[in-house]
Amino acid sequence: MAELSDQLMAFTVLAYLAAMVCYAAEYAFGNRSHIGRAATRPARQLAGAGAPAEVVPPADDVPPADEAPPADAVVETAPPRDRGVLLGLIGVGLTWLAFALHLGTVVTRGLAAGRMPWGNMYEFILAVTLVGSAVWLGVLTRKPAVRHLGLFTALALVVLLGAAGLIAYTPVGPLVPALNSYWYIVHVSTIIVASGIFLIGAVPAAMFLVRAGYDAGKRSFPYTLGAKVPSAQVLERLTFRLHAFAFPLFTFGALIAGPLWAEASWGRYWGWDPKEVWAFISWVVYAAYLHARATPSVKRSTATWIALIGFVTMLMNLFGVNLFFGGLHSYANAGGM
Repeated sequence: MAELSDQLMAFTVLAYLAAMVCYAAEYAFGNRSHIGRAATRPARQLAGAGAPAEVVPPADDVPPADEAPPADAVVETAPPRDRGVLLGLIGVGLTWLAFALHLGTVVTRGLAAGRMPWGNMYEFILAVTLVGSAVWLGVLTRKPAVRHLGLFTALALVVLLGAAGLIAYTPVGPLVPALNSYWYIVHVSTIIVASGIFLIGAVPAAMFLVRAGYDAGKRSFPYTLGAKVPSAQVLERLTFRLHAFAFPLFTFGALIAGPLWAEASWGRYWGWDPKEVWAFISWVVYAAYLHARATPSVKRSTATWIALIGFVTMLMNLFGVNLFFGGLHSYANAGGM
């Protein structure tokens, strides 16, 4: 089972990568791109812009005068089929395939270990990205118009899974004794779900800033990417809803279930362990984002920057603390998060 999980992991990354390529192709060559819009512009618009109108060759049988079109009429042809849409739909299908492979990776890893498969840094990343993929597919099902965000979502999943395989991979093993508790399921599973939602929430947050800059007239990279994503209002609302849903889960997992488990395992609720400190920092930053988002005098762009800072602190808690700090939560290569 462990070997099967490793093989499925490789296919999962390849499937997400293929989906990312399809999303990128739609992003670049679909009708919403500059190239696509120019290729499918109606003939009337071209004529109005100074381009010659389409000339229809004369037919052999001239229609009656009452059926003939006016002399000054401009004949419009149907725009060609948008191949970018097809590529985007293929990208969605590949994302579903990648999700199925991803789920198989996590399930077979758990069967091989004989426990819930989030006992170390590698497994934690697998679980968080699985939740993130599920959340993205749910968002895509409810709001198909945001499909162009798939390029950046797939990119984030590929990068995190690649980092898991290259930096954090750990052979299957038992849990350390301190994690052998029912709180292991309650605490870690809640943090995983919240982190996966925060991961997807960071994508529209970043693209909102890009789109807002594009709407403000900025035409340098990365603001040029904003021409093809949904409107700034749609992105900002999606960002808020995802964060507002994840924050209570993160609050319960980090500040309620975590201290209760710490007291049961180590005899104290709080010990200023590096993992605890950075979890608290993340909570404060996300709370600041929600407070700023609810304050009318605070600009939406300012609040969104706070949300992205929160995601950076989450990455620090995941990678930095596990790799560079010691403490009671240092289970990067052993037993758990």
